[in-house]
Amino acid sequence: MADLSSQHSNLIIGEGVIFVGTISAPGRASIHGTVTGEISVADLQIGPKGSVTGQINAQVIDVHGVLAENIVCHDHILIHRTGSVSGNLDYSEIEIERGGQFKGQMTQHPNGQVQAKAPATPASTAPSKPFKPGN
Repeated sequence: MADLSSQHSNLIIGEGVIFVGTISAPGRASIHGTVTGEISVADLQIGPKGSVTGQINAQVIDVHGVLAENIVCHDHILIHRTGSVSGNLDYSEIEIERGGQFKGQMTQHPNGQVQAKAPATPASTAPSKPFKPGN
């Protein structure tokens, strides 16, 4: 029998799976399907076909797909060329590959001093142009 002890703190939402609710995990969550709700994990990975919307709280975030709404990243967020992030982002460090997109409001907190906060109410509903590095 395979040793599952090293995988007990990991969560995988597969392609085609739709999850609505709250996820809290001490390890990694890999999202390849659709998640709507609240996520609190150490390491959030969103695959190219993955989509996450809601209240997000993570140490490290790696985005190849779509991430939206209220995001708190205590350490490092990486938006890959296929990734798209929108909403309110509080972060310590950010990296956006060429082609990666961000749309919304971002606030940097150096040295990992990011605090989780209550959902913010947008001040304006006017659409903004997506940020694309290199333009």
